[in-house]
Amino acid sequence: MRMTGWGTGALFAMVLVATTGALPAVAGTQPDHSGHGAGATYFIDCGSGSDSASGKSPGSAWDSLEKASSVTYAPGDRILFRRGSTCDGVFTPSGSGVEGSPIRVDAYGQGGKPRIQGGGARAAVLLENVEQWELRNLDVSNQGAAPGPEERRAGILFRLTDFGTGEHYVVDDVDVHDVNGSDHKDPDPSGGILFVVRGTATPTRFDGITVTDSTVKHVDRTGISTASSWGKRPEHPNSGAPGWAPNTNLTIRNNKVTDVGGDGIVLQHGHHALVEHNYVDGFNRRSAGYNVGIWAWNFDDAVYQYNEVTGGHGTLDSQAFDFDGGNNRNVYQYNYSHDNEGGFLLVCNATGMTSADNVFRYNVSINDRNTWSPPYGVISVVCPAATTNTQVYNNTVVTDQEGTAMVSDNGKGGVAFRNNIFVSTAEGGSPIIDALNTYDHNLYVGVGTVPARDAHAVTADPEFLDTTPDSPRDLVLRHGSAALGAGTAIDNAGKHDYFGNRLQGTTDIGAYQRPGPR
Repeated sequence: MRMTGWGTGALFAMVLVATTGALPAVAGTQPDHSGHGAGATYFIDCGSGSDSASGKSPGSAWDSLEKASSVTYAPGDRILFRRGSTCDGVFTPSGSGVEGSPIRVDAYGQGGKPRIQGGGARAAVLLENVEQWELRNLDVSNQGAAPGPEERRAGILFRLTDFGTGEHYVVDDVDVHDVNGSDHKDPDPSGGILFVVRGTATPTRFDGITVTDSTVKHVDRTGISTASSWGKRPEHPNSGAPGWAPNTNLTIRNNKVTDVGGDGIVLQHGHHALVEHNYVDGFNRRSAGYNVGIWAWNFDDAVYQYNEVTGGHGTLDSQAFDFDGGNNRNVYQYNYSHDNEGGFLLVCNATGMTSADNVFRYNVSINDRNTWSPPYGVISVVCPAATTNTQVYNNTVVTDQEGTAMVSDNGKGGVAFRNNIFVSTAEGGSPIIDALNTYDHNLYVGVGTVPARDAHAVTADPEFLDTTPDSPRDLVLRHGSAALGAGTAIDNAGKHDYFGNRLQGTTDIGAYQRPGPR
């Protein structure tokens, strides 16, 4: 399968959703106009510095993470690690910045990113009960002896315990790799870049998380995630938590997550997030649990767009995307999924939870599959409770994989499929095993019996540009395709399709909408 790069849809489409603000400048490149003062600058040069030095210049740099962790830092302070250096141990600083004057960690000098090697600690970088921190230009690993079943490890761990609201956390251009933690996801996880809320006495949450232009490689269990002990609300009444303190205002952009034991990117317990232009390749590689490429749990009002997910492994879930328990008003759009063993989309509400009004549109799936028994599908609606008003429209799904269903449902329903293209070129086809969900104006090829409930079904060849597609561009419709003009209009359908073509006039079936006058 030909790879097409990070967030393939970005090649053809403009961003719909703006971020909540511009990213702060890299430490040391801009003056501080906050009114809080410039703060102090500290230099660390592991192997060549001296812990008895002042740490206030490159020539008087400190030598160890222990020394760098002994200071209580103040607003506007900068902690700079020498490029090309390697620091063994853990970085556990204290102190908080304030709005407009965060504490910044960055690199100085020439060469590769400075390395922090945790050696099997709880975390190589642990920021505990602090706020207003920014981390940039670091190389972080935390490889130790084979972990015991309860031995959690992380690369970078932000952790709040009975803290209240912590604000402004930035991770930018950081490489996290080789973290061999135990197989734990929530509430006290292992993984690459983690934001964790603990405690039961004071409602506690993160407000303002930004993770951008970073890589996470070969970690267990999770690539990038949030977790919380404050997840109880009417939509999740049986959580066992003391109440609801949602994590808010998250931006996860332009990251590359590869070879993770469990989930790629997962957001838990919160609302308002933008997850875009990320590339996930290789997830659920080593976990015994249920894992998905990019998804959320107990989370509302998230937008996932221009992401590419591939390499999902195993039979327990392993889908690219997921509407799970307690997901409300979430939108997946302009994403590309391919070659995942668990399939394209999971719709999976949990018993006693509310998942409603979610939208999945203008996404593309090529050669995803799911052969788990009982029969799951490229799209699976298979969990204990029904969703409410889940809208799946104008997606293009093609597969050449043997022994997989196209769509399957275990008897709960709640999904409306409209204007989708479903094409199977596998020998024997890919059946739709679904007696409950609604279908209208979809195009079907190679799915066996077309759902009788689709009164406007189209069964003709969609006439893709390439009859054996292995990239989204191959799925553009030729002139004269039976899918052109054969869809049904949908309210609030967005402004453009997967390829950046503006929606206008009549509606086509699939992720491609013909440009120009109709």
